[in-house]
Amino acid sequence: MKTDTTEKGLEALITQHLCLVNAFEERHFSNYNREECVDEELLFNFLQATQEKDVLKLQTIHGSNFRSKLLYRLNNQIKTFGIIEVLRKGITDNNIKLKLFFDKPVSNLNEKDLALYNQNNFSVTRQVHYSTQNENSLDLVVFINGLPIITFELKNELTKQTVKDAIKQYKTNRDPREELFRLGRCMVHFAVDSEQIWMATHLKGENTYFLPFNKGYNNGAGNPPNQNGIKTDYLWKDILTKDRLTNIIQNYVQLFEEETEKMLPDGKVKKEKVKKLIFPRYHQIDAVDKLLSNAKENGTGKRYLIQHSAGSGKSNSISWLAHQLVGLFDKNNENTVFDTVIVVTDRKVLDAQIRNNIKQFEQVKGVVEAITEGSKQLKTALEEGKKIIITTIQKFPYIVNEIGELPGNKFAIIIDEAHSSQSGNTAGKLNETLNKQGEEEQENDDEWTGEDDIVEIVKGRKMLTNASYFAFTATPKNKTLELFGEKYNDNGKDKFKAFHLYSMKQAIEENFILDVLQNYTTYQSYYALLKKIEDDPAYDKNKAQKKLKIFVESHSHAIAKKTALMVDHFMDNVIRKSKINGLAKAMIVTSSRRNAVKYKKAFDKYLVDTGNPYKAIVAFSGEIDGQTEAALNHFSSAAIPDEFKKSEFRFLIVANKYQTGFDQPLLHTMYVDKKLGGVNAVQTLSRLNRTTAGKKDTFVLDFANDADEIKKSFDPFFETTILGEATDPNKLFDLQSSLDAFQVYTPEQVQEFSQKMVTNLPVDQLHSILDAAAEVFRTSLTEEQQDDFRAKCKTYVRLYVFLAQIVPFINPYLERLYLFLNHLQNKLGKQRDEDLAQGILDNIDMDSYRLQKEGEFNIQLQQGDELKPIPTDMRGGAAEPEMEYLSNIVKAFNDRFGTQFTNEDKVKKMTEDLMADVAQDAEFANAFRHSDEQNAKITFEEVLKRKLIDHIETNFEVFKEFNDNKEFRDFFAGTMFKIMQKDFLRFNANR
Repeated sequence: MKTDTTEKGLEALITQHLCLVNAFEERHFSNYNREECVDEELLFNFLQATQEKDVLKLQTIHGSNFRSKLLYRLNNQIKTFGIIEVLRKGITDNNIKLKLFFDKPVSNLNEKDLALYNQNNFSVTRQVHYSTQNENSLDLVVFINGLPIITFELKNELTKQTVKDAIKQYKTNRDPREELFRLGRCMVHFAVDSEQIWMATHLKGENTYFLPFNKGYNNGAGNPPNQNGIKTDYLWKDILTKDRLTNIIQNYVQLFEEETEKMLPDGKVKKEKVKKLIFPRYHQIDAVDKLLSNAKENGTGKRYLIQHSAGSGKSNSISWLAHQLVGLFDKNNENTVFDTVIVVTDRKVLDAQIRNNIKQFEQVKGVVEAITEGSKQLKTALEEGKKIIITTIQKFPYIVNEIGELPGNKFAIIIDEAHSSQSGNTAGKLNETLNKQGEEEQENDDEWTGEDDIVEIVKGRKMLTNASYFAFTATPKNKTLELFGEKYNDNGKDKFKAFHLYSMKQAIEENFILDVLQNYTTYQSYYALLKKIEDDPAYDKNKAQKKLKIFVESHSHAIAKKTALMVDHFMDNVIRKSKINGLAKAMIVTSSRRNAVKYKKAFDKYLVDTGNPYKAIVAFSGEIDGQTEAALNHFSSAAIPDEFKKSEFRFLIVANKYQTGFDQPLLHTMYVDKKLGGVNAVQTLSRLNRTTAGKKDTFVLDFANDADEIKKSFDPFFETTILGEATDPNKLFDLQSSLDAFQVYTPEQVQEFSQKMVTNLPVDQLHSILDAAAEVFRTSLTEEQQDDFRAKCKTYVRLYVFLAQIVPFINPYLERLYLFLNHLQNKLGKQRDEDLAQGILDNIDMDSYRLQKEGEFNIQLQQGDELKPIPTDMRGGAAEPEMEYLSNIVKAFNDRFGTQFTNEDKVKKMTEDLMADVAQDAEFANAFRHSDEQNAKITFEEVLKRKLIDHIETNFEVFKEFNDNKEFRDFFAGTMFKIMQKDFLRFNANR
């Protein structure tokens, strides 16, 4: 007999494994009751076997209608609450509670519960005829106690049908109005072939949204080759086991109602409540289960780095992990591993999201406490034994100092976006707070000394043995990898990697995020400067070049040109092409708060001048030149995210704000006028990667970076991020020796200062010790030695804070020296080089400026280079400035950035400056306001000629033509006067 290579063969293979290996029961499709969506025989057998007394009571109440009335009540509850809620909580009929499913107990302590769990009946039925309207059938359906929970459509490549055909079948041939396909009736629908698995939780015809349920291959989409069978057999071998399915029902699947915002075709936002059913993706189950398994086996004191890309569903993963860590028992199934789970998150939006997600699973009210009111609330939550505590990293440094002795001494600390939460002292604060071993030892030791205090501070800075850390990030930095990553040996070298990976590459290939580098256009600006003084002073060449670059790119003429280019590009290539169904928005990334303000004003003016219906919002912190974002936007800072949702606001101009953590799926285009690199480049550009209906691509126009620089920033985070080597702790000892050798301080001073500090003596006693050392620094060291000492001091403080968390040494002197130097460096004054480029901007002016497209790129990413450990460079001092004459600096600058300018460029620049001068002339302004048009024009021509002489050096050709050629003079003056009539108020607006 030949092997069956059709989908029937795959159907038989899966069924056989489920029954022979996973102990499912195979049922015939004739056992399925289509009207009631149930295998009646299995359901009533289960109820009779596990709850006989309650069944008898109901039989007495309902009499001969017992079955039909119970099925009616059951279906009513499933329609109202969904299958998951019914399986978790059961139903009540005539005040009699019936369980439809028995959970697996978390420990072996309760044998009765274990016996009930083993009475659950898991079954599978082939070719289930589900409809009362036709004879359509599903390839497979999995049941628990007679209730359907999963449906399958199977395909086989060998018959030229794939998972895409299975998806199409669900979309076109499976009527969502059928009772079996009602939202919440089943927990998931799988489309399966031998290569891939896709899933949907809500059938909506052509609008059904299928997600991949694949393992990933080569850090991308798909599944790896399987030497022992079909690539997708993990579904029935690993996922569809009794224990795994029970765990998914108990701890993962959620049916809930949430308020969503729907964008209408006219751009208005409509709020509506929508029911959603969430089934975990493969990498989420895999990550959480592996973390739980490792913590169960190894107990507290471990560190885990989870590198999950944007689009990975991180907040759900964190919720599922936190919820299950609370009830996790040790490997002997006797004691819980953790007493308290603390979730630390940077983002207030995520704080609320995680809080709501975790509360979905609360069996008992009050398990979760979100710290919204500060330290007292946190302290109370701990004292009351709250199991899950959620706080933001912004609150944590302020509230940890007020926390007293914590009732639980075993902690799971989940950190969202670990690179921002755990760099430096914040982590140390968190550790010191949770470490109460010091007080316990103090009670048992009569000879407690200041030395013990120092040792305890060191221990406090270390990663605690009574806590495990679970750090989530998409873009791990070198520090993050070394603090939380898994150490492994590669050819004799210690390296670090994440415990679990869901890569940017996989997220892009699975369409959870968009590839923001697919349409990347770079522009180069070309400009020339002129020297406007006769003298030729000398300046520091490098500093001067930097100042000139900033001057040019921040010049109002350059800002205006770039603004026009951006708005015109957006209208032509985004709005007129109806990107995201005509709802697309743009972000403008600026290099400074001052430039953000300039851009806001330039955008406002250009949008009005061109009759554009759209508006711009600016976002920056604090105030600049007396201006705030609230004053410029005419609404509060807190309202920016909600205002930006409105259709009229299409441009968001930012300066170090909304570049990380800001989630607006309608962002389609980004204009970059700021140098970006490393993690900052990835996080900023990733604001565009969120998907939404109608969003098929993104666009970046970059004035400041080239494509190769951006590729170098993205590559390390595209697949798996590796730290190439560990930080060498000997560098700390080398720094200590070098610093001691300067003899700025004595060991006795270090000892005395640190002792007074830890025993909380008055601050004046600390100043005298620091002042003595600072005096030696100023009087005994040369200028070069002072620079060197400052640099080494700064490096020591930074390196110690980091190494003290991970290196197993406890060296009291290193800690004392850290305390001393951390305060001494504030007494030494900042290293202020003389600004040898000061005044250069007063002596130059911009001659001309234009933008030229450099190239359009589809940047292809690949596995990046390994990261380097944190720098421990001990060199100090400043490089000798290279002095250069102003004329040579301007020439070098023009050679470097300039090109052959057309007369048109120069005339435009000169004309704009000239018109501003004329408009602000008191004689002309008076004539323009109070005379008739003829007299105003005569005055205009006289003032114009006078002002043109002031611009003779800027463009002699124009002046000569004006002076010698009457025809040109009449044309030029007439044209300028028409412009002046239209723009007089604009030229005087900034007076």
